[in-house]
Amino acid sequence: MALSYWQSPCGLMAICADEKGITSIRFVAESTAEASPSELTLACCEQLEAYFTGRLTTFNVPLNPAGTPFQQRVWHQLQAIPYGQTVSYGAIADGIGQPTASRAVGMANGKNPLTIIVPCHRVIGSNGKLTGYAGGLTRKQFLLALEGAL
Repeated sequence: MALSYWQSPCGLMAICADEKGITSIRFVAESTAEASPSELTLACCEQLEAYFTGRLTTFNVPLNPAGTPFQQRVWHQLQAIPYGQTVSYGAIADGIGQPTASRAVGMANGKNPLTIIVPCHRVIGSNGKLTGYAGGLTRKQFLLALEGAL
């Protein structure tokens, strides 16, 4: 398992990968293990840098997150949300063909292991308000402002 750390404008990020793709990207308080970067984790760091500097709106590193089939469907649907736009949990539920699954979508959204690249920060409440984000609402607001969605 490869591991890189990258200091974003929102805080330190840990990027993990296996031989198939990026398995997790998360905000961390500190580096807790020795970095062991790979070409994939370094490419991901480069793409995150380009995203935060406004030079990238779509990521293309291979992804390999672990999750249930339902979570995988939700995470795939999240990737269809265009840069700079927001959608509701209900819209994601509709998009996966389960219009009554808004709460389950919210739970899957909260378990997204690939923050930013799988843009769970672009999902808001049906009333237009910012709702939960594993990285905290301050980061969610920052990311949406960065993308011009606020």
